[in-house]
Amino acid sequence: MANEKSFEELFKRLEEIVQEMESEELDLEKSLTLFEEGVKLSANLRGQLSKADQKISELMEKLEKN
Repeated sequence: MANEKSFEELFKRLEEIVQEMESEELDLEKSLTLFEEGVKLSANLRGQLSKADQKISELMEKLEKN
């Protein structure tokens, strides 16, 4: 997908969320909103890492066959 953000962009946003939650007094609603966004980002990042791991495994299998 062309609109899909890179791993680095997603990770940077997740870091920003963590810093915001650690450094500020947030009301419950804002905390929950940030937490929800962080959970979604984390799931997306795990998915991207899983795809990369699968690709590496496939490449290593091809390499071992040659």
